[in-house]
Amino acid sequence: MKLAVVGGGSTYTPELIDGFARLRDTLPIEELVLVDPAADRLELVGGLARRIFAKQGHPGRIVTTGDVDAGVAGADAVLLQLRVGGQAARQQDETWPLECGCVGQETTGAGGLAKALRTVPVVLDIAERVRRANPDAWIIDFTNPVGIVTRALLHAGHKAVGLCNVAIGFQRKFAAHLDADPAQVHLDHVGLNHLTWELGVRLGGPDGENVLPKLLADHGDAVADDLRMPRSLVDRLGVVPSYYLRYYYQHDEVVRELATKPSRAAEVAAMEKRLLEMYGDPSLDEKPELLAKRGGAFYSEAAVDLAASLLGGGGSPYQVVNTYNNGTLPFLPDDAVIEVQAAVGRDGAAPLAVPALDPLFAGLIASVTAYEDLALAAALHGGRERVFRALLAHPLIGQYAYADQLTDKLLAHNREHLAWA
Repeated sequence: MKLAVVGGGSTYTPELIDGFARLRDTLPIEELVLVDPAADRLELVGGLARRIFAKQGHPGRIVTTGDVDAGVAGADAVLLQLRVGGQAARQQDETWPLECGCVGQETTGAGGLAKALRTVPVVLDIAERVRRANPDAWIIDFTNPVGIVTRALLHAGHKAVGLCNVAIGFQRKFAAHLDADPAQVHLDHVGLNHLTWELGVRLGGPDGENVLPKLLADHGDAVADDLRMPRSLVDRLGVVPSYYLRYYYQHDEVVRELATKPSRAAEVAAMEKRLLEMYGDPSLDEKPELLAKRGGAFYSEAAVDLAASLLGGGGSPYQVVNTYNNGTLPFLPDDAVIEVQAAVGRDGAAPLAVPALDPLFAGLIASVTAYEDLALAAALHGGRERVFRALLAHPLIGQYAYADQLTDKLLAHNREHLAWA
């Protein structure tokens, strides 16, 4: 089995490598190719990756290359985890929206749109290269904004599934609260990428007992603290929202916070500098503890599980993924991309049925889906007016004057990445 990771020079990668090494019986990789144009980073990450495999006795071969075509040739699955523009672009995404009093964030709002515009054309070019090299290969997208990027891939006819680590993070935390095996914790996870709610927490599978009321009664304070939301809000919702819902439910409070502290991009850039120094130490042969603060917790377990199921191995029968709606949420188009529990196998992901959604959640899902449709059109076809329409449609913006100002700022900060601009 051959896997390729595009964006393999990311400081995330040792987390992924550690999962591949520990879970080699689930996903028996013979060759792993790390693809990245940044040769200096790739050398450091690739060296640590080989040492991790060696320490844990993994027999697979790790190859590094800056050539996408060579890297994906013959691959059974290709994982995408790239960041167009790097942390410098993220720094901009997180700051210029604040000038208009809007949330500055890399996956939602105006910053999220900027990231989508930079990313979608690059991902589609890579996907075409994968299709030419091996049309049967699966593409697993971890590149944000996952929902929009996955929708672009699926609309272009690629064999693709989107992956996020929010659900597996909740699963692990809830399992700890419940003193349960994480594999026995099934989430009624519903929504869009970075716009989801846990409607139920079931023990044993999709038909198991819903213990969410007990979880909130016994551990509601801890759950709310983890979300950085008031316990009273969680209780009134009666479900557990993704922490990304804080940008919607507490928008103005978050803007005030962001305006008075260093950006997350600045924190991550400093962390990455230190991590790369550590990766260059030839005695380091395991992922360092600092990596846990970088983000992407449990990404490796989720990626191994998904790849194993898609390639016919021993993955879990049900996993939270991003895939076509196909009637699952009847108020959305079939070709919208949703994030829900799905049955995953060689033929892809088939969403499980979900209960009728409270209008409080359904309305926001429908609104953001409309934004994502306009965002994808802007990413595919360019044009100032398309960017403006997407920003005007976003629930975190929605005002003409703000959308106009943000359009100009987005274009000014991203011209080098947008061929049409």
